[in-house]
Amino acid sequence: MKKPVFGPMILAVLVLFCLVIIPNSWIETFIPKNRVSQAATDLNPVMFQGKYIQSEMLEDNRYLPIYGSSELSRLDRFHPSNYFQVTNAPFTPFLIGRGGTESLIHFLNFSEHMDQLKGKKLVFIISPQWFQPNGTDESHFVPNYSTLQGYDFAFNNKIDPSVKKQAIERMLKFSPVKDDPMLSTLYKGEISNSPWDQQKANLVRPFAYVYRNLLEKKDLYYSYVGSEQPGREIKHNLRHKSWNQLAEEANQLGASQATNNQFDVINSQYDKMKKMVPSLRGYKHGATYGTGPEYKDFQLVLDVLKQSGADPLFISIPVNGKWYDYTGFPKQGRTAYYQRITKQIEAEGFPVADFSDHEYDPYFMKDTIHIGWKGWVYTDKAIEDFYYGVKGNDEVVRAN
Repeated sequence: MKKPVFGPMILAVLVLFCLVIIPNSWIETFIPKNRVSQAATDLNPVMFQGKYIQSEMLEDNRYLPIYGSSELSRLDRFHPSNYFQVTNAPFTPFLIGRGGTESLIHFLNFSEHMDQLKGKKLVFIISPQWFQPNGTDESHFVPNYSTLQGYDFAFNNKIDPSVKKQAIERMLKFSPVKDDPMLSTLYKGEISNSPWDQQKANLVRPFAYVYRNLLEKKDLYYSYVGSEQPGREIKHNLRHKSWNQLAEEANQLGASQATNNQFDVINSQYDKMKKMVPSLRGYKHGATYGTGPEYKDFQLVLDVLKQSGADPLFISIPVNGKWYDYTGFPKQGRTAYYQRITKQIEAEGFPVADFSDHEYDPYFMKDTIHIGWKGWVYTDKAIEDFYYGVKGNDEVVRAN
């Protein structure tokens, strides 16, 4: 005779029901106190796409959030997470971003926390590669999109209506939003003049609200569980050194690690690409980063930071000039980007550390597109000056 299977099923349903009805405040009391400090350098997508850990971080003045993309994982002794730890800075960098985290994803994240950004110092690193002529695509948006942040945005009544409309029109082009029946209905009802679209949105709103609350509870459980991340090696030999000494040390380290190519690319990365290098000569002829929809997405970031009263520093990193010349990417196609992005930022009254004149600075970049070695030294100095309110002293003496 078969054993009944309904008992375990009923038990599973009861357990799930209990997990759902537990008040959020109860769950928060069980989340370890050190979870935020653990997350500061984890580069964990669960944290990026969640709400609780970032909210706790933004309430704590010990943390300086640094937003960016894949360059944040290019770790070496000069990386801000290492440098500011070993020099006993009064703040801890909190890294938010990974590969493919571009303007629209950051916009959603800022919108999630806009009530906590007033007067908050933060650093935002911009990569030229975001500004492709066609803008961000599914391969970059989908892995970094947060369903929780998407639903919270639908219920966000504080953001400027014109900004919200523009963002919704943009997000409806991507599959996680347009293929989500409830969310797309809410979004369409927000921007449509059709009474039918608005009525449908009103009908699904209560269900969407419940689902949003479930997503919030899921985020709390993930925050409670945490994640296992590899330990980060800390280099202590940066203390009591001038910026020029650090730049020279970074220069020497880069020279020792980029010895098998003429592009100043770290050996380990060049080994992965060297078979393709001959076929890539001149293939970017006629390319440009000076136009495209990413500029409108980036304006959304500026708009939400402006409205929230945040205090950001933007870091404009260059490309590897030697490599870009080799691929035929026109100089004017890069210069157009540098000039346009700086003008766009300064038009909103925000400061920008523009490193565009370092395209050919040896070991400023760690590979073809990511900052590293000496680039991190310049970035560290810009961050420190920004934190302490130092102006007009952005340059480190070049160590060539």
